[in-house]
Amino acid sequence: MGFDVVLTADSTLMSDYHHNEFLGFGTCAPPNFIPDQLFKWLFFPPIKEEDEVPAAAPYGLRKIEAQLLSEGFNVRTVSPNHLKNHVAEAKVLGIHVMDPFGLGPASSTLAFILKKEPFLAQYFRRLLSQPAVRKAKENGLKIVVGGPGVWQFQYRQRFVDRYGIDCIVAGEAEKVVGKIFKAAIEGQVLPKYYEASIGESPKLDEIPEIVNPSINGLVEIGRGCCRGCQFCSVTLRPLRWYSLEKVLREIDVNMKVGGIEGTTLHAEDVMLYGSKNTSPNGERLIKLHEAVVKKCRGVTWSHCSLAAVAAEPKLFSKTAEIIRQKQPWWGVEIGIETGSPRLIRKIMHVKAHPFKLEEWPQVVRTGMGLMHDNKLVPAGTLIVGTPEETEEDLIKTMELMDDLKDIRSLIVPLFFVPMGRLKHEDWFKGTQVTELHRELLIKCLQHDYYWIHQLIDMSLGESWQAKVLVPFYRLFASIAKYKARQSGISLTSD
Repeated sequence: MGFDVVLTADSTLMSDYHHNEFLGFGTCAPPNFIPDQLFKWLFFPPIKEEDEVPAAAPYGLRKIEAQLLSEGFNVRTVSPNHLKNHVAEAKVLGIHVMDPFGLGPASSTLAFILKKEPFLAQYFRRLLSQPAVRKAKENGLKIVVGGPGVWQFQYRQRFVDRYGIDCIVAGEAEKVVGKIFKAAIEGQVLPKYYEASIGESPKLDEIPEIVNPSINGLVEIGRGCCRGCQFCSVTLRPLRWYSLEKVLREIDVNMKVGGIEGTTLHAEDVMLYGSKNTSPNGERLIKLHEAVVKKCRGVTWSHCSLAAVAAEPKLFSKTAEIIRQKQPWWGVEIGIETGSPRLIRKIMHVKAHPFKLEEWPQVVRTGMGLMHDNKLVPAGTLIVGTPEETEEDLIKTMELMDDLKDIRSLIVPLFFVPMGRLKHEDWFKGTQVTELHRELLIKCLQHDYYWIHQLIDMSLGESWQAKVLVPFYRLFASIAKYKARQSGISLTSD
């Protein structure tokens, strides 16, 4: 039996990244000195499948799948490698995107450095270029695209027209996706771009629970953010926290249906779970982690703020103690962004709260120091080229980097991309890189290379799979160091 609606994502998203979410950042890189197939095996191997159905899929795609199922749609999520067996009978193809053209901060930065198109952009184009998809399109298939990366289509209108994308859905889509897919099935003309308004953001009881497993056991614990950073679109959404029961039910889906024993707790700031503002709710945070750790084999976080960690060191340490009952370490993504209090005041005025804006560099040092002591390994981002950035701002960021050299972490500089309230600003382009920018990039590379071998060993553990993979990652790091030296860049700091 055919399905009216087929959902999928490209191969860079339909992977569990060897059960290590941070390896997924490898998809942001362009083809390089490692053969493409080996690079894919190292960083985004295909997800396991059964009857052409992926064992797990991106969490956002699972939410749309759950919403459509709850509304009675005949829908199936399939692997991108098997679309040819499904799209001929389908009426709508729904595609989840994260960074479809490589315009995101990490991808655009690496594309500038290596002068090539990132893997994730290549694989998205390959998905839409499949002969079966093109033929189905000619026969009336509607293509609907959604996900965090849809903002990029406004810069690629020719691509939209060339590949026949019928509708691009932006924002939280639970309350609107049903009517869009219904209209598509009925052959109605769809809006080319539909942005769900803040008023269409679903309430907690309107957000469906996933019915099939998500990649690496990722589950949301909340949506929205109260920090108000102007370069981020998430801060435009209302802050909502799932109940503990809702979180545990989704974990059960991953464990019982998918056999996924660990979980990734997803929120813009896990430390603020259950809070109404930037002050952590210790009781709810501890209760959440006690329940999750009791149920799961391992826990990791998607994001947290340095300010929340620095403001509540005892609460953070207690939470870390709970998590480390079953694992030696865990990971998280953090936003360092800058070492300049002036830039913090200008475009991130709530980021340091409850501390003073002028204290931001010390907040970073304190927060990352606590993470180091409690075995939380952060992947931190710096923004290069924010509007009105000065040389003094860059110098302060480099001074901060010097202070962080003994903190176990990865720190990645990212070119400014106009998003959120700054979406009308100019992009930071590679042609604007100054000598100071170059010095900052080199400092980050030196920091990361200093820690990379320890992080490789920590990330992959002692499993048989690790014994196979670790030598390849070590080789990759060594070749990268050699290539950098050939380009006149020393990865050994003074």
